[in-house]
Amino acid sequence: MTRQIQLTLASVRPRAAVPGRTVLDPSVTRMRVRPGDLDMYLHVNNGVYLQMMDVARSNFLADLGAFALLKEKSWGPVVASSTMTYRRSLRLWDRFEITSRVLGWDPRVVYMEQVFTRHGERCARGVVAARFLTRTGERVPGDRVAEALDPGVVSPALPDDVARWADAVGVAHRA
Repeated sequence: MTRQIQLTLASVRPRAAVPGRTVLDPSVTRMRVRPGDLDMYLHVNNGVYLQMMDVARSNFLADLGAFALLKEKSWGPVVASSTMTYRRSLRLWDRFEITSRVLGWDPRVVYMEQVFTRHGERCARGVVAARFLTRTGERVPGDRVAEALDPGVVSPALPDDVARWADAVGVAHRA
């Protein structure tokens, strides 16, 4: 429950925008493992990683100063698909960082990578395909979202592993 409250606060009272931030710049969120994050094996529960990533994505949007734009356009982000790779456990009271960055976009979704590190070592990596919807449920193309957040920006080529994953799970744009 604590991460739900943290997400609500990150979205309702976002941190200040970072001047000059572009959609392709990484955003860092610092956290600490709390008792409510743990499973019975005393490491962070796999579902909690996803909640932590939600908070970090809200911080990414806040760093861009995007909340006002999203509200004005009545756009909301949702996760279309995600995948996780775990390398090292996070345990009680560990301090760690989540570095969130946009990898690219297509006419359907925006692709983000979120890397968890502790003391400079990678603990986990998540890849998210984020879709933006209007209040009526209409899909907003990923390239339109990127252009609104950072006019003139061009999508970099997706890393091969992310492009293969997007095709395999069916979130990639289909011609």
